[in-house]
Amino acid sequence: MSQPNSAQGVCSSRLTSQDYAENFSDLHPPLDAHEALVAADRCYFCHDAPCITACPTDIDIPLFIRQIATGTPESAARTILSQNILGGMCARVCPTETLCEEACVREAAEGQPVDIGRLQRFATDTIMRSASHPFQRAAETGKTVAVIGAGPAGLSCAHRLAMHGHNVKIFDARPKAGGLNEFGIAAYKSTDDFAAKEVEWLLAIGGIDIETGKALGRDMSLSDLIDTYDAVFLGMGLAGVNALGLAGEEKDEVRDAVSFIADLRQSSDLSTLPVGRHVVVIGGGMTAVDAAVQSKLLGAQNVHLVYRRGRARMNASKYEQDLAASRGVNIITNAEPIAVHGNGAVREVEFSYTVEGPNGLERTEDTFRLPADQVLKAIGQTLEDTPDLVKTDGRKIEVGENGRTSHPAIWAGGDCASGGDDLTVTAVAEGRNAAEDIHRTLMG
Repeated sequence: MSQPNSAQGVCSSRLTSQDYAENFSDLHPPLDAHEALVAADRCYFCHDAPCITACPTDIDIPLFIRQIATGTPESAARTILSQNILGGMCARVCPTETLCEEACVREAAEGQPVDIGRLQRFATDTIMRSASHPFQRAAETGKTVAVIGAGPAGLSCAHRLAMHGHNVKIFDARPKAGGLNEFGIAAYKSTDDFAAKEVEWLLAIGGIDIETGKALGRDMSLSDLIDTYDAVFLGMGLAGVNALGLAGEEKDEVRDAVSFIADLRQSSDLSTLPVGRHVVVIGGGMTAVDAAVQSKLLGAQNVHLVYRRGRARMNASKYEQDLAASRGVNIITNAEPIAVHGNGAVREVEFSYTVEGPNGLERTEDTFRLPADQVLKAIGQTLEDTPDLVKTDGRKIEVGENGRTSHPAIWAGGDCASGGDDLTVTAVAEGRNAAEDIHRTLMG
């Protein structure tokens, strides 16, 4: 039951403990053994499978589904993990509806694809419950590699390097490893502390040491790392948050959605998290959707997600947009914020309607205001300074094939590098590919 003052402003404990448990339960419950066999039986096991092409990590999807169908989920997991060592998390958070499942022949023929994501989760969960790690290290090479960032790209790179016998030291600015998987995705997509468990499982291969609370530029420099290690991989993501650049943006309860989600993910008691009665989320990507949906699940009465362009231009997939709408989030498109109003704390956000004109996006003279006691900004992130490396548009590190940067001893991948699409699965692929290139380079 809500506290007496929960109808006003930003406060905590708007819901009952049962409400919190139900709202933040697993979005896609796992398949049991029988359900997995039934789901696997729908696969055509295509020889030239379009789902493989659609997977950024090139997992042999028909093979691992056939292995599930024949009762060997551990073998299916090895097929998955040999390409994507974070296959467990990707099965939970990957937008399969716009990747492998959208390309599925069953989707084209019947409008109902094979449940690839949940089958992948079934296989990887099975092997993670086993006692042994499925991969072994090669003989030690004597080479050392520094990895900056313990997120998907950094962990993928580190694991593959360790498999090849190199010794890896991971540095991460956060107090815990996991990066986006630990701090940046909706809690209902990864329950039961899975991100931390996956990191612990990955490290079981050996040869990887993680030091948290260490940030590039603050606690170490690139030149120091180059002098100390044989190679360096940068996978630290995008730590900076873009500002709205509006009058009134400094008012109380105007905050970035990234830190809002991180606080939620690290909370041991959701009833202690304050949320507004009227929440406005500004942005159109996955972070915006995750922040909006979770605000509603925390007990916000009204949640508006406002994006400056049309729905088709939103980075969040149609599935995620529909999920937000089904949870009661009101999505407003073609509107851009122009001012934040309030006396000390935010009370309203003023918007101008937009149109696509000959000079790009243009504001109109039509404006409106939304009541807001909490505003969450989700308009993109920026790269913190990395001197001596070429940048793309000043935002990301310019990389070539296999993540090579302008420095011969430095590679980069994930959100901080150019060319990706800011997906966990893409970051894993880029970390893996960079590791293979680093290995070839170090071994001559």
